[in-house]
Amino acid sequence: MNVVNKIEHWGDEHRTKWLDMIRIALGLLIFFKGIALISNHQVAQELIYHNNVFGFSGMMASVAIHIVAFVHLVGGLLITIGLLTRFAVVIQIPILLCAIFFVNIGKGFTVLNSELWLSVLVLILLIVFWVVGSGPLSVDESMKRKLK
Repeated sequence: MNVVNKIEHWGDEHRTKWLDMIRIALGLLIFFKGIALISNHQVAQELIYHNNVFGFSGMMASVAIHIVAFVHLVGGLLITIGLLTRFAVVIQIPILLCAIFFVNIGKGFTVLNSELWLSVLVLILLIVFWVVGSGPLSVDESMKRKLK
């Protein structure tokens, strides 16, 4: 049994219902962040221009914002309902790492940089749910019960 399977097995054995409430809140937060990216497209594009780490052109920045928004919308919805939770979490982690290291860290580690601390908290929660999985109040769990 490889390490990933051991982690998944441990996570499946140690699930609690209160973690499901946190998973649902996390999924909704990510989903609404995707809506915010779409509705404030110009602000997000200016943010990418300001921190032009990747050297994106205008078109590339717009495509990147749309991809991130789509992943947040779909991934947030999947995390909220508990369907393919580990997959949805894994596709969010690179986005959060880029947000932390290339967008939010430029403002420094001050207490006033709430976006950085929110991104770090969301990243930690994503890692937690990658380990523990969806939990008992999820579509994944109800599908497992129907198959048994």
